[in-house]
Amino acid sequence: MMEFFKTADVVVIGGGIVGTAILRELSKYDLKCVLVEKEPDLAAGTTKANSAILHAGFDAPTGSLKAVTNVRGNKLYHELQKELGLDIEWTGSLVAATSEEEMQTLQELLERGQKNGVEGLRILNREEVLAKEKNLTTVVGALWAPSAGVCWPFAMAVAFAQCAVQNGAEVVTDCRVTGFIKEAGRITAVETSKGLIKAACVINAGGVYADGIARLAGDESFTIHPRRGEYILFDKTAAASLVKGVVFPTPNKKSKGILICTTTHGNTFIGPNAQDMENKEDTTVTLTGMDEIMNSARKLIPNLPMGASITEFAGLRAVSGSGDFVIGASPVAGLFNAAGMQSPGLTAAPAVAEMIVEAVLAYCPAAVKADFKAALPQNPLFHRLSHEEQAKLIEKNRLYGRVICRCETVTEAEIIAAIKAPCGAKTVDGVKRRTRAGMGRCQGGFCGPRVTQILARELGIPVPEVLKERADSHLFYEKNSADEGEA
Repeated sequence: MMEFFKTADVVVIGGGIVGTAILRELSKYDLKCVLVEKEPDLAAGTTKANSAILHAGFDAPTGSLKAVTNVRGNKLYHELQKELGLDIEWTGSLVAATSEEEMQTLQELLERGQKNGVEGLRILNREEVLAKEKNLTTVVGALWAPSAGVCWPFAMAVAFAQCAVQNGAEVVTDCRVTGFIKEAGRITAVETSKGLIKAACVINAGGVYADGIARLAGDESFTIHPRRGEYILFDKTAAASLVKGVVFPTPNKKSKGILICTTTHGNTFIGPNAQDMENKEDTTVTLTGMDEIMNSARKLIPNLPMGASITEFAGLRAVSGSGDFVIGASPVAGLFNAAGMQSPGLTAAPAVAEMIVEAVLAYCPAAVKADFKAALPQNPLFHRLSHEEQAKLIEKNRLYGRVICRCETVTEAEIIAAIKAPCGAKTVDGVKRRTRAGMGRCQGGFCGPRVTQILARELGIPVPEVLKERADSHLFYEKNSADEGEA
């Protein structure tokens, strides 16, 4: 039998936006909590590859878990933005119609949104739309939702986790769940690749693998299938030719459609499409998918600046058999599910956390901590400072004067801080998502080797042990004698 390497009151499985939001909510109570994530870093699944939109809440069916948690989550993010320093811009969103038939669909969305409790919705005419987004030359009108926004999802998940750790929780990466131990039908421990974790409660926030995790515990109450979405990302120079906010096409029954959207960092993207998959690891970018995305986006902006595209990527959404979120107590005592977190799962995450923790407390009562620390200390963003502020930072720490990523003006001091922080970066992509080093025009062509060297130095490991992202993603290998020209 495995040996215990941790003891906890609650184990959270999955380090995406939902799992980390739950961990933070749990850390408000006198509970010993541990989050386990199978990858070397947090937010390595759906959270790292999605549209980064905080939805207003007009799309989901009235009364569904998606609708309720979307509207509540949107409101919670306004509070969390101040407490955690979250990177959010409340841009509002448009659902653009290009025909009178589509205008009728906008009316349906307006009425649904009002029933869902979304505030400020209204339908704009063509002139009002063009006043907001001058490049939408094909539209006849749009639904305006002022409460929508864009965010940086990876940083939000890390902030949730860091706040939880600040309040006594623990995060264990590179830790895959392999089974459960039950006594009298109740879960008493979690089997992992690092050993057993004794626990009274387990929260399953396993993304596309949530149904498999539930089955390990004997819960077959839901299924998850992956839906792939592909994207094209543009350089910041393309922003003037695209949009300033969030622009959806009129949706269909399968998805919200291929949108055109800004990011909090000044880039713009088009996507995603929606392809139902069998393989839960398939994030391939396809020629067919790229054509689909471009052709759809051109219906709203005919002259797409494709010469300014800098990368393509794909992510997987976790779609439940019911189409709605799966939130709450499992038929297996001690297990709680937060599954099926496709859109608007990002927006809903803090509200889902509230619901899950309420259910957990009914099973495993605990007092509220008197000393919960809601806020996180904030590090300066060098590229957003004035020249005078930058000079003062360099006086205090000369490594702020050493720019590693030229495209995004990221300094060595910022990279080191990202590595040394709680839940810090352990991989090249972990540095990239925390600091944006490697996210610019050259996509890491210049700074990638230097980031690798810094990681090796700060983690105290040889360069060949530095990973790009996942456990098998080595970038460099030691030379052998044949490589060096020896016999």
